[in-house]
Amino acid sequence: MPVSRRRAVLAVTTAAALALGATACGDSAQSAPSPDAPIQQRLDAVTERGIPGAQLVITDPDRGTRVLRAGVGNTATGEPIPDDARARIGSNTKAFVATVVMQLVDEGTVDLDTSVEHYLPGIVAGNGNDGNRVTVRDLLQHTSGLTDYLAPGGAKPEDVKPGQLRIAMNDEPVGHYTPTELVRIAMALPPGPAAKNEAVYSNTNYILLGMLIEKVTGRPAAQEIATRIIDPLGLKDTYFPGSGETQIRGPHANGYHRIGEQQVDVTVGDVSWADTAGAMVATGADLNTFFAALLRGDLVSQDRLAEMKQTVPFDRGPKDAYGLGLVRVHSSCGNEIWGHGGGIPGFGTSGGVDANGRAVTLTLNHIPMSEDSVGAAQQVVDAAMCAD
Repeated sequence: MPVSRRRAVLAVTTAAALALGATACGDSAQSAPSPDAPIQQRLDAVTERGIPGAQLVITDPDRGTRVLRAGVGNTATGEPIPDDARARIGSNTKAFVATVVMQLVDEGTVDLDTSVEHYLPGIVAGNGNDGNRVTVRDLLQHTSGLTDYLAPGGAKPEDVKPGQLRIAMNDEPVGHYTPTELVRIAMALPPGPAAKNEAVYSNTNYILLGMLIEKVTGRPAAQEIATRIIDPLGLKDTYFPGSGETQIRGPHANGYHRIGEQQVDVTVGDVSWADTAGAMVATGADLNTFFAALLRGDLVSQDRLAEMKQTVPFDRGPKDAYGLGLVRVHSSCGNEIWGHGGGIPGFGTSGGVDANGRAVTLTLNHIPMSEDSVGAAQQVVDAAMCAD
């Protein structure tokens, strides 16, 4: 579950990309051994490595959904993470965005191999950036070469709140941003080399995809995600925050982020800077439902799903791992797992679905920052996917 050590923001988590669901299993202390005891031990180990709390939601087609948890959801009160806790899901948002784009491809509204310039004329331009050389497929697969607007040390245009995002990456608060402002920040930075056979992760790609969705449908990407995915699947605890919304709706754990030597509560905040690259909120159960439906072919045609599963090497994960908004990994027991994952200050999630329809989502209320904690989180996901 590789996460940038310095800039753990909108990081993709690729441990054993999973998703989960929700019945209840209670706290880590169990009165009698259960089949989930080995998984619970792995979950407990995560909270022994500086992560306040962890929740694992497992959904099996034949067993339903169950929830395991460890540690605390609030370090001040000692309360556990609620079984139906909402969390900021970071880059899992990208899988929702990619699904909407692929639905538009199914409908004949969008062509994957048409340039971004065709759909968003004049937006990708300046400092060597050229929308004529970038296709919709490149945005989905991170093969565009466009620099991440969150890149540290980049020059910021004077008309786009100069410096604020750079400050944010150094763990200071951020202001409110529009997608256009975020793209302008990226366009002030020269592109990297565009490698059509390697995914070089850039949140800029998915901000542009959100803009593309709005341009071709005439409706905001958040609305399209709601009407095309959230509402049909009955994801009652999943939503895209409204403009200026800072609180997490409904039951949730507090999210924490290390700033210097302190662990700071960052639950409340404006995440407009993440937008269609990572602003959404969901429960583990809803993420399981979404990824399971997507991988069954309930949301896009089989042809489009096959394209989503065509992968290239990934600069933040294992070889041959990144498709079109989906990440592929293999568990230690040989299962092929598809999902995405995400990290945003306060929360880290990893999730996905195997060929048998088992869906798992691990949610932490602090992004793992050390190799030890990252490895412990990976082992939770792996154990859940390989359990009998």
